[in-house]
Amino acid sequence: MVHGRVGRIEQAGSSIEADVAADRRAQLVLEVVHARHYTRWSRGDPYGYYSGVALRLLTLVLLLVLAVRGEAAPAAPGFKVKLLDGKALDSHDVIGKKILVLRFQASYCKPCAKEAPGLARVYDRYRSRGVELLAIHVQDTAKDARAFVRKYKVTYPVALDTKLTIGNPFGFKGSPYTVVIDQKGEMVAQIHGESAVARLPRILDELLKKNPPSS
Repeated sequence: MVHGRVGRIEQAGSSIEADVAADRRAQLVLEVVHARHYTRWSRGDPYGYYSGVALRLLTLVLLLVLAVRGEAAPAAPGFKVKLLDGKALDSHDVIGKKILVLRFQASYCKPCAKEAPGLARVYDRYRSRGVELLAIHVQDTAKDARAFVRKYKVTYPVALDTKLTIGNPFGFKGSPYTVVIDQKGEMVAQIHGESAVARLPRILDELLKKNPPSS
């Protein structure tokens, strides 16, 4: 049983790997631009210069395409789970249709208990705006999960993931861990630690602004 306390957020296009790749693409553009410009123009070859301009433009277009592809958010894996109330949930009924917030937590996780009231307020605020929240109790028992639900007056759906069959595909490393899946079914934010309650409103507002729910 593990849980983490350090807050960290990952969003599409903001990882260190993406920054490094972007720097490399920029360096490559500069190399192509300067190499073609100085070698052709210095030799007094105007036609070579203009062909170099065309080559540079083509290179820029290709690099921009690669940049867009490299920064796309990963697709959320599908799953089926039985809720504590006995109902079955198929993620395909939600993912790609609404915003889904997956909250990986546990009854033994102190940061999870600390954030429980705030998370309930976030759910109450956004549930009527096309946002669903599902709590996945990892490596927990049904008895302890139900006690957690009663103690903190949880109103959102809760399920168990005793063997991390759901958590592992979503990149679970420790609780609390929160994943935001947008209306296209992409994981646009992965929040590690107890900062989800503070960060979720801004993330959800941005998603709803881009793609407001149909009335």
